[in-house]
Amino acid sequence: MIYFDNSATTQIWPEVLDTYNQVCQKIWGNPSSLHKVGETAWNLQEQARKQIADLFSVLPSEIVFTSGGSEGDNWVIKGTAIEKRQYGKHIITTSVEHAAVRNSMERLADLGFEITYLPVDDQGRINPEDVKKALRPDTILVESMVVNNEIGTIQPIKEIGEILKDYPKVHFMVDAVQAIGKGIDDIVFSDRVDFAVFSGHKFHAPRGTGFVYAKAGRKLAPLIDGGGQERGRRNGTENTAGFVAMARALRMVKQEEKEVVEREKAVKTRIYNHIKDFDHVQIISKNDDSFAPHILTFAIVGVRGETIVHAFEEHDIYISTTSACSSKKHVEAGTLAAMKVPDSIATSAVRISLGDQNTLAEADEFNRVFDELYAGFKKIID
Repeated sequence: MIYFDNSATTQIWPEVLDTYNQVCQKIWGNPSSLHKVGETAWNLQEQARKQIADLFSVLPSEIVFTSGGSEGDNWVIKGTAIEKRQYGKHIITTSVEHAAVRNSMERLADLGFEITYLPVDDQGRINPEDVKKALRPDTILVESMVVNNEIGTIQPIKEIGEILKDYPKVHFMVDAVQAIGKGIDDIVFSDRVDFAVFSGHKFHAPRGTGFVYAKAGRKLAPLIDGGGQERGRRNGTENTAGFVAMARALRMVKQEEKEVVEREKAVKTRIYNHIKDFDHVQIISKNDDSFAPHILTFAIVGVRGETIVHAFEEHDIYISTTSACSSKKHVEAGTLAAMKVPDSIATSAVRISLGDQNTLAEADEFNRVFDELYAGFKKIID
């Protein structure tokens, strides 16, 4: 099997699963309990929190455990709205966000908040000057993803941050779900970023785990009220085993990050260079440092994306259409629509998303199968 759908989810590593199982079986106490069993669980959980914080050179108190990216996005957006509604109800975001962000914004719009959706260029990138123009006295939040999940565009987070230094009361949130292990921590944790959202299953941790970086001094209202866990910011009995396993997965990712990024670039380049000259192929993701190393989106114009996905599946190669969160619902690709990509191309778009396990040999096999499939598709197209 060749698995090229790592942006949808990654396989939990055996070592990470072993950690999860051991904690479940041996350290199963409630971290809020006062007795020794609970204290042991608490200490292990706090050790995991510190390990994650140390990897990013932030404070342990700035790491808040969650269930994943969707919860993190919802919490920062809605938590800001609740916390700062007395100061304003204007929020700025982009037109290419994940559904967890987009739908949160729409929910707030129903409650009387005003949302500005920034346009993107033909590469899916916003213009920082548009952020500056959109800012108002009643703006309370600016939000942008770091890496686009559909085509891999890296957004100008540092440049937006420079603008927002003149607006210290405005929260700046980034969705960094696709950014872990891609060599761009300096963008994610640039000086002006207040909140960054992460999801464990994107980097070989168990599903149902994640965390938010919440800069000290920045306040968010909790979405879940309860027993005061996570310093009252995310209430509910903690998933200790999941968080400890997530910390181990993150340590493993960071240990080999440089080598993995170079390998992903090499695999992406091998495929990119092979398919780029075919008559009916339209490549949407660029192969340079302005795009993430692991995502390559292209179209065989005239063939529906679902058809391409299933054709590769017949050869035990797994790719995707756009975001796995929307593809089964046949939702229009938000990023491609915002880029004004013609429907004839957008409906044919498919995404390769690489991970640490992918190799040049797999790229060569993909290219071989591509040639075979393309020959068949060409008979239909022509």
